[in-house]
Amino acid sequence: MSLKNPAALEFLQTRRSRPAKTLVAPAPTREELLPLLTAAARSPDHGKLEPWRFIVIEKGAMPRLSALTQTCGERLGKTPEDINKTRSQFDMGQLAVAVVEVQKPSDKVPSIEQTYSAGTVCLGLLNAALAAGWGANWLSGWQSHDPEFCREALGLKDNERIAGFIHIATESVTPPERPRPDVTALIEWVSE
Repeated sequence: MSLKNPAALEFLQTRRSRPAKTLVAPAPTREELLPLLTAAARSPDHGKLEPWRFIVIEKGAMPRLSALTQTCGERLGKTPEDINKTRSQFDMGQLAVAVVEVQKPSDKVPSIEQTYSAGTVCLGLLNAALAAGWGANWLSGWQSHDPEFCREALGLKDNERIAGFIHIATESVTPPERPRPDVTALIEWVSE
């Protein structure tokens, strides 16, 4: 039985995030979103800890998160331009999934590996959404690193933090390809 999947490899080699500001309605329904979350949950997870969870932010919740971003930015002394740019992901958002890193006690799995696992879930969800034909973008922002915002906006506990907001909706514009790294310049081969 061959495990080769040339179409999947080509997709991964050519995938391109869609800027969140170009995503428009419709967004996936709950039924359409479930297979994408299921795919994301198949990410590497040393120790089977599941050190992450999902919070789906639907259109009706976007104004509240935008207002909380405004309040957070003012409290942190951010410029009006920085606040407006950061809150725009909620002002224009149709649907976003907050991937929440949940640090769990473990004698075998270090904290950093749990962080890495949450990051792979973000990428897995982003790629699943793109593969399903949606536009998608992985964002965070300074507010996502502020414990007060995280508690007030999403009810996060002390052992939780936002790994990313994955915005998913309909692509309105196909973005141009951007420069990619020269992979050969990033490779070091070790043979002994």
